[in-house]
This record gives sequence, C-alpha cells and structure tokens, in this order.
Amino acid sequence: MAMTNTHEPDLLFRLLLTTRRWRQFLDQKILSSGLTDATWRPLTHLLFLGNGINQKILAESIGISGPSLVRLLDSLVAKGLVERQEDESDRRARKLYLTTAGECLASQVHQATQELNRQILGDMKANEEQAIIEILQKLENNMNTYNEKTL
Repeated sequence: MAMTNTHEPDLLFRLLLTTRRWRQFLDQKILSSGLTDATWRPLTHLLFLGNGINQKILAESIGISGPSLVRLLDSLVAKGLVERQEDESDRRARKLYLTTAGECLASQVHQATQELNRQILGDMKANEEQAIIEILQKLENNMNTYNEKTL
C-alpha cells in the first residue's frame, strides 16, 4: 500500500482537524455560560430533539454511552437545567425535559454557535455550504452502512 504524502493531509484528517478547531472556538465562546463541551451538548440536543425524549435517544444523538450520559444528566439536573420524569408507558424509563433555565441556556448556546458559524462561514457562498453539507451527509450515510455491515 502506497503511503500518502504527509504534507497533504487526506480528507478524514482535514475533517478531524477542522472539527477540533471549531469545537475549541465554540468552547471559548460558550465558556462564559459556565458549561463545558460535555454539558452544553446534551442541552442543545434536547433543545432540537424536543422535550419528552428518553435517555437512550439522547445518548444516540450525542454519540455517547448511556452510563456517561447519566453522569452528565445528574450534573444538569443538580444545576436545575434538566428534569427527569417517569415514562408512563415504561416505569423503568425516564423522559427528559429542559427546565426554563435549561431552555434559556440552550438557546444562548445555539445563538453562540450560529454567531460562530456566521463568522467562520461568512465568505462562503450558499451553494458551497450546501455542497459541503451534502458531502458530509453522504459520508454519514456511508458510515452508517459500514457500521451495519460490520455488526
């Protein structure tokens, strides 16, 4: 197998580097809210997925294990940002809800991400941005297909 030139990073390397830098910028922007990367992600996912989802769906959306999410949720519940309520159809399960404070904070984080996106993507044309989104969606679909084949 031929080795690629280390001075010309491949696509996956470039994606990893770009994602890491974007998250660093975002973490700096969100720092004043008192949230960490680990805690703002569940809040924003709950904001977009909507109240009343179960922990398993949230864990899948974020891409973390159930036990890791439980610890994060415990912290968010203690801060008064998230509530757990019993699922009437399955008493072992809990549904998750943003509190008013949690919704406000998640909205602030979303606004910060939108502002960062505008700053970083500012000179990009709409068709360029759409092309990147489509390519990333294809990559995600390919990864899902690969994952299904390897199970």
